[in-house]
Amino acid sequence: MPLTLKAMEYFTTALRHGSIVKAAAELNIAASAVSSAIDQVEAEFDLTLVIRQRARGIQANAAGRDVARKCERLLEDYRSLLIEGTELKQSQTGTLRVGYYAPIAPAFLPQVFDVFLSNKTDVTLELEECNNDHAQDGLLNGTYDAILFVAEGVRPSIEFDTLITAPPYCLLPQSHPLADQDAVTMAQITKEPLIVLNRPVAASYYEGLFQSSTRQAPVAAYANSTEMVRSLVAAGRGCAILNMLPLTSETYGGAAVVARPISDTLPPLTLALGYDSARPRRIVQDFAQACRDHFIESGPTRCVISS
Repeated sequence: MPLTLKAMEYFTTALRHGSIVKAAAELNIAASAVSSAIDQVEAEFDLTLVIRQRARGIQANAAGRDVARKCERLLEDYRSLLIEGTELKQSQTGTLRVGYYAPIAPAFLPQVFDVFLSNKTDVTLELEECNNDHAQDGLLNGTYDAILFVAEGVRPSIEFDTLITAPPYCLLPQSHPLADQDAVTMAQITKEPLIVLNRPVAASYYEGLFQSSTRQAPVAAYANSTEMVRSLVAAGRGCAILNMLPLTSETYGGAAVVARPISDTLPPLTLALGYDSARPRRIVQDFAQACRDHFIESGPTRCVISS
């Protein structure tokens, strides 16, 4: 039987007292359990470590004293580990690692961090933009403490909170005739050259929106960043369908775009927060709450557009 921490504790306690009975009293266990633990330690090393004297209790020999010292060090390391683990779980300091598949995350994460970091002075943020699969891989293998991702591609092993459900909208150049309308239809969009956000989950989702109608104009461009899509639209290369809104209509190129709701009934995309909700560290728990609070308070009015 492998040597256990419990056996080492019973063994060292008995040697410290020089008495099996006194050790049993301190540990609040039967004396036979202490005696069995001594036997277990001796059997593990195949050595006699303790001299048992009927009237005078027990006494360690030289080998026994050496083993006891090493057991004490192991037990002290174990106790320190438990204390440090508890402190780590409750600590509001340290590193928070977040992976995000949310193209407009720069529009809301700084505001989330304003709340999350308001009473924390020693937190380092490590933020990484990634695709939906990489985000989930990173959460499962411990690369990330939390992830922001699209729940439509979620794996069964990922626990998550829904932050916001975002319906699709049409992005147009500011000068486009459809920009003067309050809303557009998919029939109108099918006549326009399309700029497609070519990211995992997103590309197939946007292509799937056209299954019930025939697209009359071709795809003008595929781009793997939201800002490139927005810049191409602003330059008049076509229109696009996206789900979440940045806080500005101006693109990197300086030209403006216009977002208009789509009047057709279409499936949305869901922005979700994934993390270990069963045993989260304190800073992960606080970050998750800050994300939920942000989207309850301002997300529906600032991040999406509804028809």
